[in-house]
Amino acid sequence: MVRNLLVILLLCSLLIVTGCWNRRELNELAIAVGMGIDKQGKQFKVSMQVVVPSEIAAKKGQGTTPVVLYSAVGDSVFEAIRKMTTESPRKIYISHLRILLLGDELARDGIGKSLEFLTRDSEARSDFYIAVSKESKAEDVLKVLTTLDSIPANMLFNALETSQKEWAPTTSVTLDELISVLTSESRNPVLTGILVHGDPNEGGSSDSVKNVKTPVRLQYSTLAVFRKDKLIGWLNEKESKAYNYIMDKVQSTAAVIPCPSGGNVTLEVIRTKTKVKGKVIHKKPRIDINIRGEVNVDEVGCHIDLTKQRTISQVERLAEQRVEDIINELIHTVKQKYKVDIFGFGQVIRRSNPTAWKELRRDWERHFMDLEVNVKVHASIRQLGTVGNSFLDRIKE
Repeated sequence: MVRNLLVILLLCSLLIVTGCWNRRELNELAIAVGMGIDKQGKQFKVSMQVVVPSEIAAKKGQGTTPVVLYSAVGDSVFEAIRKMTTESPRKIYISHLRILLLGDELARDGIGKSLEFLTRDSEARSDFYIAVSKESKAEDVLKVLTTLDSIPANMLFNALETSQKEWAPTTSVTLDELISVLTSESRNPVLTGILVHGDPNEGGSSDSVKNVKTPVRLQYSTLAVFRKDKLIGWLNEKESKAYNYIMDKVQSTAAVIPCPSGGNVTLEVIRTKTKVKGKVIHKKPRIDINIRGEVNVDEVGCHIDLTKQRTISQVERLAEQRVEDIINELIHTVKQKYKVDIFGFGQVIRRSNPTAWKELRRDWERHFMDLEVNVKVHASIRQLGTVGNSFLDRIKE
């Protein structure tokens, strides 16, 4: 009797239990990996780089390009994406987005409205990177096919990570990080720029990636400076690297140091640690930046004796002065040319002295212009390489 009752209850439960009501079948979706947003008049032009599954699957390709680009124009980003269904046989799916590119013109007009959809849409994740297409449209960047990685959006994602880790003038920014800075009362955002070398229309042909030297290339550039959500200018390479030193984002890079007697020594920065502290003295804010770095000697192009501790200490001092100089030059440039706090110094002051910040926050841009910033760098050489002094010293002319 009890067993029969249990069977009846189980059968009844099947009537009210449903499957995955919002499931998405792979063959019903167009997987977007790259997204570009450009300004077109008062509207948005959205471009989507979509994977072609048959070309990605092993040994099943038909010789066509591994991605396809869809574009549409709308009064909003979401409207433009939905309009793409007039061309795409499948609904665009953005959960696997790797890179978001913002066009140069759009960035100068303001990026806030174009990001609102991505913060609200339930299908959008926030772990993709965001960059600005420098001197070009975002659509043009997404047109270009790449070698090494057949999916261009994946190449852009990986190249940005690699350049930040190994070179340092670029920085990877996710959607959450960008929104956090945009809504901050004392900090303004920066984004990495990307350049198209060559004709982007030619770069969309599969023939362009069959050459040893491809005629069209994508290259990450320097950092774009924003006032709130509007692009106002660009840092150069040296300034971009100095920015990452301040923000404690330099993991590794190369530094060329001039020797006192002429020539250069090239150092490999293997690790750094930056501490930024703030204080308010007699109602005047002050920032202290302390950087500790470890370096290896990679190239010696001058006559120095690395067997002597005095020479090693001299090279360390030169390296310290070099980093201090580029950081001081950057801070001066940002104060005088852009007049915006891209470093988050205001946030440092707020954390150190909340009471004083209540007064300073009312006119932080003016206080930022007069802000005293002290930079101190300490460098330590860890390795001199596999040889002592350079063989160049033994070459007789």
